[in-house]
Amino acid sequence: MDLKDKVIVVTGGLGSLGRAVSAAAVSAGAKVYAIDVVDGKPEAGVEATPALDLGDSEATKKAFSDIASKAGRIDALVNVAGGFAWETIDEGSIDTWDFLYKLNVRTAVNASKAVLAHMPKSGGRIVNISAAGSVKADLGLGAYAASKSGVSRLTEALAEELKSRNITVNAVQPSIIDTKPNRDAMPDADFATWVTPAALADVILFLISPQAEAITGALIPVVGRV
Repeated sequence: MDLKDKVIVVTGGLGSLGRAVSAAAVSAGAKVYAIDVVDGKPEAGVEATPALDLGDSEATKKAFSDIASKAGRIDALVNVAGGFAWETIDEGSIDTWDFLYKLNVRTAVNASKAVLAHMPKSGGRIVNISAAGSVKADLGLGAYAASKSGVSRLTEALAEELKSRNITVNAVQPSIIDTKPNRDAMPDADFATWVTPAALADVILFLISPQAEAITGALIPVVGRV
């Protein structure tokens, strides 16, 4: 995949998937900026911004403006930032619904709004991370599935809104991603059936590549063999 000289922002860039996307994009020739809620050392060739709460719309707007001032523009945004919680509706808290909405939907909305002013007139790319579980919620996944469904609806609405600006907006819908936290939480699972961060990153990089210019508003299942 050739992304030579493209400027890409990856939110959640210090997590497992964010690192995989960032590393793959750098390997493809892109200049990558990682945003995360915590400070940390990014992947080689990636520039990390200071820790940022993407739930704060004004701080998010400033962070993207700062990146564009350095890089001259932003060609693509990958909204990886998000999170997960398992609890039943009966025994859980309504606060979990608010928490996951902020973590999964508000962060993606704020980042998407912030990046638009800095995308070139020739167009741009936005890729969101929804979930296979957003299509049908399983036991204990009500709040999580609802928030990821919100990401899917955001993707569809923004894709329609930005057609005239040649900015494509798509989402991937992974099943279980093969990360250490997921392995620790499900030690008896068959990890070989899960989606690796590298495999998911390959799909995301395709969606931000020139080859995907005809694709927008798509919700793409990436489920491995789960």
